[in-house]
Amino acid sequence: MNKFLTSFFSVVVACVTASSVHAQEIKGDAFAGEKINAMCVGCHGIVGYHTGFPEVHRVPMISGQSAKYIVAALNAYKKGERKHASMRGVAANLSDKDIADLAAYYSDNGPRRPEPEKAAPGSAKAQELLTRGGCTSCHGDSFSKPVDPSYPKIAGQHADYLYVALKAYKTEGVPQIGRANAIMGGVAKQFSNAELKELANYLGSLPGELQTVQPGRFR
Repeated sequence: MNKFLTSFFSVVVACVTASSVHAQEIKGDAFAGEKINAMCVGCHGIVGYHTGFPEVHRVPMISGQSAKYIVAALNAYKKGERKHASMRGVAANLSDKDIADLAAYYSDNGPRRPEPEKAAPGSAKAQELLTRGGCTSCHGDSFSKPVDPSYPKIAGQHADYLYVALKAYKTEGVPQIGRANAIMGGVAKQFSNAELKELANYLGSLPGELQTVQPGRFR
């Protein structure tokens, strides 16, 4: 683990655990989540759907993501730790039980895919960047089995989304853009945008568990 992660890891994990433990203790009901996901499927339930904010990119695949990560992400939008007007508007209208139910639904939505224990190596440049960032220390050797379920699976996620998300961790002082996370902020700020794009392209090229599962009416 690089020096930045070593110095901040235990403190930040403790803070994240303390702030989200109440929400994570609520048992989600996948069936209930399916009944309240109307505001989610309009973006996350359409294959290839793009958004134009803060730049044009595909919306992330969330089917197959871990429930604890979905809970953590929605709470970050709700609190404004992730700055995104439409996602904050959605999350602000969700109770803790709603969030738990949606997380249960999306974590179990779609067929399971077998994953390798270790990701295939990328270019020498990509490997150097991964090592510098200490990416496997949180996201796992396959990038589909993070060391803590509140961290995202990133293998196979849309590269253009990953690139926008990584840049958001570098952004400060902009009212509508940015993500507040001490670990990811410190990691992302080590890299130029060109290097972040290299990382995003490598991670997006990997096989992963994430999917966009379209409801029948959208097929």
